[in-house]
Amino acid sequence: MLRCFYLFAFICTSVHASVLEPVTLQLKWVHQFQFAGYYVAKQKGFYRQAGLDVNIIPAQKHQPDEQFKVLSGQAQFGVTHSGLLEQRMQGKPLIALASVFQSSPYCWMVRADSNIYSPKDFQGKKISHLGRTEGAELVLILERAGIDVSQLPIYSGLSPLQDFKAGQFDALLVYVSNEPFKMAQQGIATRQICPKHYGINVYADILFTSEDVYKYRPEMVAKFRSASLRGWRYALANLEEALQITKLYATQKSFEELANEADKLVPFINAPGIPIGNMSLARWQWIAQLYHLDIVAFHEHKNAFLYSEESATDINWSWMLILAVVMSILCVPMYVGLVLQRKSYSLMD
Repeated sequence: MLRCFYLFAFICTSVHASVLEPVTLQLKWVHQFQFAGYYVAKQKGFYRQAGLDVNIIPAQKHQPDEQFKVLSGQAQFGVTHSGLLEQRMQGKPLIALASVFQSSPYCWMVRADSNIYSPKDFQGKKISHLGRTEGAELVLILERAGIDVSQLPIYSGLSPLQDFKAGQFDALLVYVSNEPFKMAQQGIATRQICPKHYGINVYADILFTSEDVYKYRPEMVAKFRSASLRGWRYALANLEEALQITKLYATQKSFEELANEADKLVPFINAPGIPIGNMSLARWQWIAQLYHLDIVAFHEHKNAFLYSEESATDINWSWMLILAVVMSILCVPMYVGLVLQRKSYSLMD
């Protein structure tokens, strides 16, 4: 039996020492603090400890398409927005694994000297172009205030920040950690009108994968998700170190910019009493209702759309069961041989 123990130890050591499994994570935007947890997971070795060699790919600034990259097999994982639910209900085989942001960091930015203080003040104002997929919550806060968005004049220029600064339109869709900081650096005071302030807390920066990846590599999905969330927990507990690590990737940004991003984004990630990455079925149903999606169709898709930690646990137990069976098959002949050997020694005596 001692020989069997050594064999078991050898197999376990071989598994850990095997070649790391290559994995690609496709971001929804360029490198910045928004993705700090993934950088930390890679640099601190959390992915490597999980047996993964992770390549983190930034989006093309003018053509981000993280969902296509995952569906086409160019990446195994991606980071996207809450519009993922609508895409799933339209037939795209996508699975939500975790929501890093508990609230959306998309906001309306207006000049501090404007007369826009709340959504109801948008009546007759000229706004930047936006769709209902990314930033749909910005449309919702206006509609809830009685604004007919279809009647608002739309800015369609090619230099939104410069034209906003010049006063050519009134409100610009922004990521709360980016454009307001750029305006402040240029001496332009602004204020932000954010969905979170009006009770619309939709999930954002959702880690996702495809059905194919989950079906054929479920254990890898579980390990990647776990290591990623570990990276986020470490990042938020060690912000200074997380900023230093993020700077290795976001080389185009100053440390001051990244520190501002962290200051602005952490409140959207940290929600009292909610673990990082948490998602609830009730919240997704609420999001479906906000976006005027078919609730009957939502219930048809919900089980396949939302990742379940319980299923991942079942997968891990299945793997251990398989290993136990293999070890039994290997060890039984050894045990029988050992018994026969002892009997032969007894007969000789």
